[in-house]
Amino acid sequence: MLTPCVFPMIPMTVSFFTKQSKTKAAGIRNAIIYGVSIIVIYVVLGILVSLIFGADALNALSTNVWFNIAFFILLLIFAASFLGAFEIMLPNSWANKVDQQADRGGLIGIFFMALALAIVSFSCTGPIVGTLLVEAAAGGSQIGPVIGMLGFSLAMALPFALFAAFPGWLNSLPKSGGWLNTVKVVLGFLELALAFKFLSNADLVLQLHWLEREVFIAIWIAVFGVLALYLFGKIQLPHDSPITNISVGRLSLGLLALAFTIYMIPGLWGSPLNLISAFPPPQHYSESPYGVGYTKIGAESANSLKNIPEGAHVMAPHNILAFNDYNKGLAYAKQVNKPVMIDFTGHACVNCRKMEQNVWVKPKILEMIKNDVVLISLYVDDKRALEANEVVDSKLKPGKKLKYIGQKWSEFQTIKYKANSQPFYILMDHNEKNLINPVAYTPDIDTYYNWLKEGIMNFKIPETKQGKELKKGI
Repeated sequence: MLTPCVFPMIPMTVSFFTKQSKTKAAGIRNAIIYGVSIIVIYVVLGILVSLIFGADALNALSTNVWFNIAFFILLLIFAASFLGAFEIMLPNSWANKVDQQADRGGLIGIFFMALALAIVSFSCTGPIVGTLLVEAAAGGSQIGPVIGMLGFSLAMALPFALFAAFPGWLNSLPKSGGWLNTVKVVLGFLELALAFKFLSNADLVLQLHWLEREVFIAIWIAVFGVLALYLFGKIQLPHDSPITNISVGRLSLGLLALAFTIYMIPGLWGSPLNLISAFPPPQHYSESPYGVGYTKIGAESANSLKNIPEGAHVMAPHNILAFNDYNKGLAYAKQVNKPVMIDFTGHACVNCRKMEQNVWVKPKILEMIKNDVVLISLYVDDKRALEANEVVDSKLKPGKKLKYIGQKWSEFQTIKYKANSQPFYILMDHNEKNLINPVAYTPDIDTYYNWLKEGIMNFKIPETKQGKELKKGI
């Protein structure tokens, strides 16, 4: 709403409905129809994205290297547009034709008035809508783009509908001015920061280690540090109005950007930065996963790693023993007589990183994952090629072959557990039977702890009559 393309259209819209509506009741009715029309237009866009791609394709897109690189470039273009380098415009002929239809009046005229708003405001809303659709699609959920567009259109339609229904409220609005361009520039900086998340996804999937955690955080520190300088009036961009003084709102936003910049600085030395755990690469994808100056792990951890079983590795910085091969992990679990915890995850999975950095690290949970289960992490976006003798035909897509490790685990998850989203957690015994119902993203620490505890107990105490009585007593 607070962009130069959208905000000035409120008075124009109110003027249109004031002329169209003969009574107050008619004005309110027309305003509601107008708001609903805006919502319908954007939600239909979300539905089209879902229908064209589908849930499986959206999930695959989220970890597709070329998809992430393409949207890194696209978001850079959006950011440059918001910062004033150029404007992204739809053809003027589109807007002219829609305006002609809007003059017809009635329900059709109101709908085309809403469509005209969507087209004319595209240079400001286009990058936001594009980013939203990309983020929603990257979540892998078919309903994600629809919900995203519903939220966006509701927020956009409500003020227009209210001001159209009650024109007197217009007097309380601030006048258009240079502050609108400031809002646009701030959005440009946010787009720029978000762009590097997509580049990071591509780097993580390919495991190139070009954009490791420290580099990513350094880029964000630079982006938000420059944003703070801009808000304090130390930097000016081409379309900015001269600054004679800084408003309280701008000063507050500048202080917030500065505080956020300072907060990120310890991340260069290994701080977990829990507030933004979903965005930077994980802590183990780092130049110094155990902190600056500690390229090797400490003595205590070194002793515990002398006898790493075949096929296992250690996840820094918490030294969790993990397998990436299902069969080797299961064989080890039988050897040490522990239940298996399968972690369907992805290198570019945002919620997986949230779980690992905000939930797994809690002492009572970390202790169980390290000592009471055998962790098998299966990466559904692993782009490493399968061995020639492991390449098989897909059971879900006849005529296609599973060529990559990630495809193998993704199809395994879909067929066996009827799920295709990550993270997805399984606790099972040595006969590959579930000890408890699987769970997905579970940010509540106590809920996840109780799930782990109950599953482990079910392994230790079988589901017999005596076992049930024993567990009830416990």
